[in-house]
Amino acid sequence: MSKKVFIKTYGCQMNVYDSKRMADVLKPHGYEQSESAEDADLVILNTCHIREKAAEKVYSEIGRLRAEKETRATEGKNMYIAVAGCVAQAEGPEMMKRAPAIDMVLGPQTYHRLPDMLKSAEEQRTGGRLSARVLDTEFPVDTKFDYLPTDESAFEGTAAFLTIQEGCDKFCTFCVVPYTRGAEYSRPVKDIVDEARRLVARGVVEITLLGQNVNAFHGDDSNGGSATLGGLIAELDKIDGLGRIRYTTSHPRDMDQELVDAHRDIASCMPYLHLPVQSGSDRILDAMNRKHTRDEYFAIIDRLRAARPDLALSSDFIVGFPGETDQDFEDTLDLVRRVKYAQAYSFKYSPRPGTPASVSQEQVPEDVKSERLARLQALLNEHQLEFNEGSVGKEMDVLLERQGKRAGQLLGRSPYLQSVHVNVANADNALDATGDKPYTDYMGKLVRVRIVEAGPHSLKGELVRALN
Repeated sequence: MSKKVFIKTYGCQMNVYDSKRMADVLKPHGYEQSESAEDADLVILNTCHIREKAAEKVYSEIGRLRAEKETRATEGKNMYIAVAGCVAQAEGPEMMKRAPAIDMVLGPQTYHRLPDMLKSAEEQRTGGRLSARVLDTEFPVDTKFDYLPTDESAFEGTAAFLTIQEGCDKFCTFCVVPYTRGAEYSRPVKDIVDEARRLVARGVVEITLLGQNVNAFHGDDSNGGSATLGGLIAELDKIDGLGRIRYTTSHPRDMDQELVDAHRDIASCMPYLHLPVQSGSDRILDAMNRKHTRDEYFAIIDRLRAARPDLALSSDFIVGFPGETDQDFEDTLDLVRRVKYAQAYSFKYSPRPGTPASVSQEQVPEDVKSERLARLQALLNEHQLEFNEGSVGKEMDVLLERQGKRAGQLLGRSPYLQSVHVNVANADNALDATGDKPYTDYMGKLVRVRIVEAGPHSLKGELVRALN
């Protein structure tokens, strides 16, 4: 009899990839994915430690699951609760003490051992015990990628994430990634290309390459050397049927010329780059241990735009970092005005336990952080709307991924990662005989679209023609 697993994913795109791979690992052992925790035999909470109060949200969810687990126990049925990801890595032993309902805690480097953990938990579930206790947050000598299944037969969709690099050696003073994901590790080029080919065979048209510091990639190549991210993109570009390649998240220190040239020379390399800067103040950048200055960042932007004039940029900003003065914040606003981002993510600084910045004596008052964040977001939103409005009247290629809310409407992404609503109601046979079912023959295809309207977060377009 098959069992069911429900995986709730918090946080970053890498966690989305990890959750899919956990499902892959469990599938040969009889586990099918469930849409809800209520009918699942195993519930996995795949956590993220970047956002504020991340652990508290997990404990709240565990409290709800505990009630369901106790009800199942009175009926003689088992339910297992596992916590995975970065919160698990950082706070594993404490979580086991604080939440007795947890059966398993596993770090992001050990989920390939899930079947063994489940077996151990099942063996311990004796004598009416509500929970077993399995903790595995070690950094293994052998990489998890060597043990993951190579069958992506359950994958559905036209766009996919593919992890190529994990960990970070930068040690920014606000970040927990080096402690939860470990040192930088890059997968071999052949393994990545093989996985990409399998995804394309399943209908994937766009792949986003993932890494905590993705442009630090230095995977082994077939010649006994190592390839940079630019070299890897060139190899992936040879895959027939792979129309689009993206990557995230990058660090300015690792933006080498080969990668800049890839944006110029490789058509499948999308003209969109997420390049976090965090602050526009040299003093704060130094306190963050970012290892670059604002002028060095500007120089990188100049090189990129010289290579690809239509390149759209995105970034991350932290407001109210310890010691940030009014002038430091004004320097950030000045940087934003000079670069003009198509999209951006901005947050108030919140301490992450165990990081150097968390113990600083120069914490910025909460009301000051809030006021600065509002001003920054207003400017970023202004630039995003300006960028979107600049698309009106242009034709661009859009990858249609799913149905829109209206009949005859499909939703996709532009080369610049903008959300585009495309009306296909006027296309031949756009609706079925009943007139209420969207025509889906364009689904999963690249189409040529003319942009007719722009809003702050999305575009509207009319279908010109299909491209594939």
